[in-house]
Amino acid sequence: MEKVFSRTKGLKDKEFSYCGGCLHSVVHRLVAENLEEMGLLSSAIGVCPVGCAVFMYDFINCDMIEAAHGRAPAVATGVKRTHPGNLVFTYQGDGDLASRGMAEIVHAANRGENFTVIFINNGIYGMTGGQMAPTTLVGQKATTCQAGRDPKMHGMPIHMAEMLATLDLPCYIERVSPIDPAGVRKTKAAIKKAFTKQLEGKGFSFVEVLSNCPTQWGMTPVDSLTWVKEHVMEVYPLGVKKER
Repeated sequence: MEKVFSRTKGLKDKEFSYCGGCLHSVVHRLVAENLEEMGLLSSAIGVCPVGCAVFMYDFINCDMIEAAHGRAPAVATGVKRTHPGNLVFTYQGDGDLASRGMAEIVHAANRGENFTVIFINNGIYGMTGGQMAPTTLVGQKATTCQAGRDPKMHGMPIHMAEMLATLDLPCYIERVSPIDPAGVRKTKAAIKKAFTKQLEGKGFSFVEVLSNCPTQWGMTPVDSLTWVKEHVMEVYPLGVKKER
């Protein structure tokens, strides 16, 4: 019988350490598949900071650099400027990118740095105990807002894709979500497009991925995917926010 599906060479032969039902593992595979299919495994350099994906270097079969919390765009800037022929990407969560690393991501995008950011938005600090993140929804509960996010006290959720799209130099910004088969295909296509634009030298590209966190949300994996579809997407609409 013909084999039609197999493990991508972009992943190392190691079991994921993510919680059951978490979409980090899905996005890891999509990144790995694109790197293999585009022939980039030997030339790609990933930058992963602190967060749930802190051990991404254990799973992705390309060169990886560990960055301090929030500083992946700064590290990626240095890597890309010194190795312009390599594909460079960061893989960051919402607490990392939209909180501790807000200055780094805004200024890297504003400079039009020619690397790709893959931004996992699950609306919570998944690794460190479920604290409220900059992207936590209004009314959504977290360990640091147990009655739910209150705009009068905590402000509104930050829309990173839309905010960065107001800058002049980013070449491509899209929000996707792999919560179903169609979403998986669109997420893979968005990552491929971002990588392609970088290889073409067009500048900064940003793919925001709406994800889940069954553990810190206190939901089953299935219920967490439903929550993304019925609540998260209402606040963070999918689609291309900027392309040039």
